[in-house]
Amino acid sequence: MKIEHIAIWVKDIERMKEFYTHYFEAESNSLYVNEKKGFASYFLTFSSGSRLEIMMKVGVNKEAQPDQLGWAHVAFSVGSKEEVDRLTERIREDGYMILGEPRTTGDGYYESVIEDPEGNIIEITI
Repeated sequence: MKIEHIAIWVKDIERMKEFYTHYFEAESNSLYVNEKKGFASYFLTFSSGSRLEIMMKVGVNKEAQPDQLGWAHVAFSVGSKEEVDRLTERIREDGYMILGEPRTTGDGYYESVIEDPEGNIIEITI
């Protein structure tokens, strides 16, 4: 069994698509729009085959709070410590928030922690 895709509600669907395609090399499909429901989405496909659906819908506008129950973060494996360091620095230089500097965690992961443009937490790991 495998996770087919994970979906996330967003405010600015184009900005979020650009972020994930630019930094995490996702490929995007064409924008799907259901005008009757006020819904739009993109599926972003990563080299591993995993997919992230970014979705926007009229009326969906309540923001998540830090440390609430539910999904906590998404982790992207980039292959090496050097790539964790490089991507973290690139994201920092472009003005995004770094929540945790690259380090080896207590459970043995080498990772950094960042926020995407809408404040969702992402771990960049090996």
